[in-house]
Amino acid sequence: MTKVMVENISLITEQELIKQCLQNNRLAQKAIYERLSPRMYPVCLRYIGDRGRAKDALHDGFITLFSKIGTYKGNGSFEGWARKIFINTALMQIRRSDVLKYSEDIESPNVNLPFEQNIVEQIDSAALMRFIAQMPLGFRTVFNLYAIEGYTHAEIAKELNITEGGSRSQLSRAKEWLKFRLRDLVNCIY
Repeated sequence: MTKVMVENISLITEQELIKQCLQNNRLAQKAIYERLSPRMYPVCLRYIGDRGRAKDALHDGFITLFSKIGTYKGNGSFEGWARKIFINTALMQIRRSDVLKYSEDIESPNVNLPFEQNIVEQIDSAALMRFIAQMPLGFRTVFNLYAIEGYTHAEIAKELNITEGGSRSQLSRAKEWLKFRLRDLVNCIY
């Protein structure tokens, strides 16, 4: 098989790029990096919150991706497979900081705010994502895994090495935190 040597590498199929990456072709790796990094950096940033640390996670994620690219079997999308690598890389960075180590197990939130169900419809998605990015790291991590990625509390507990109750607690607190911010935003608008 010949190495990728064309000027417009964007014309090469994803499957061919993957084959070339298995042969450690740097041009193919660069093409995959250029295709995926604009989509994976926001994933890392959403979990980590700090641009510099998110870039570190992005680069670490690509190192893992290229070292494990041979395990991609073609089941499902390559981007979906890669996304899991970047989420796990961000989670490893969070676990190293032990931010969730002392999360409490509670059954219900400490604070109950009245919350209009349509409040989220009154703000755009960019504003909502900015609020999520401002959450404390423990809240943001569990919120992202549960509300955005669709993980269960059992899966979150396993990923973050916390209890299921700790996951529920962090999610509950994240929702309350978000309710306060959204209520204040809507009050400022009207």
